[in-house]
Amino acid sequence: GENLPNPELPPIGPSGIDVNTLRQTTDPMSAAKIEEVIDAFARAAADAKRLGFDGVEIHGAHGYLIDQFFWKETNRRTDEYGGDLVGRTRFASRIIHAVRKAVGSQFPIIFRFSQWKTGHYDAKLARTPVELEDFLTPLTEAGVDIFDCSTRRFWEPEFEGSRLNLAGWTKKLTGKPAISAGSVGLNREFTNVFDGGPEAETASIEPLVERMQAGEFDLIAVGRALLADAEWAQKIHHSREKEIRQFTKEALQSLS
Repeated sequence: GENLPNPELPPIGPSGIDVNTLRQTTDPMSAAKIEEVIDAFARAAADAKRLGFDGVEIHGAHGYLIDQFFWKETNRRTDEYGGDLVGRTRFASRIIHAVRKAVGSQFPIIFRFSQWKTGHYDAKLARTPVELEDFLTPLTEAGVDIFDCSTRRFWEPEFEGSRLNLAGWTKKLTGKPAISAGSVGLNREFTNVFDGGPEAETASIEPLVERMQAGEFDLIAVGRALLADAEWAQKIHHSREKEIRQFTKEALQSLS
């Protein structure tokens, strides 16, 4: 992967393959480096607990380091950290296990994952519910309490034959609480406009509320809306949806 924001440090990855170009740019991680990274995650989690945080979230999505171990395009290892999809979960599972050992049984561990990767939006780790269950089981057994399931549009079904999105399937397969995400308050992803597609427009959150009330998933993550509007959470809390839609409409117009 890339070596920003510390250009003086060499990039690391399971097979040394750049996630954007899918070309090998550096040596694969050594066994010693893998142990060092696992220990660093555990220390960071212990520090978070000591400092008074309520839990930790481990980022295993979007083509970052842990996700590079998941994805067969960037993980071509032949040791215990490579191979089939279950084998490629070993790095993450060991991190989760080390974090759990460092923070104890009562400290929540959230794990974020995605099918897509930055620059590779059609990528799939699991193409069927069976494959997704195979992928999630080792992570669950290692100690994940909540799964944060990153999708670009929360309303899109993950697999044919069901309206469940990635979070819905994850909750169904693991029994764990699940967080959904993706273009909340919009009718399509706003970046379409940069690719020559139609502009995103504001949309009601009623379909989202209905899915949550149906128990498909338990929480929803909101990113860009919060970055754009510091009062977003208060507006939602006080049912000021019209203000949100007007704010979002004006923000989208400024992008086009």
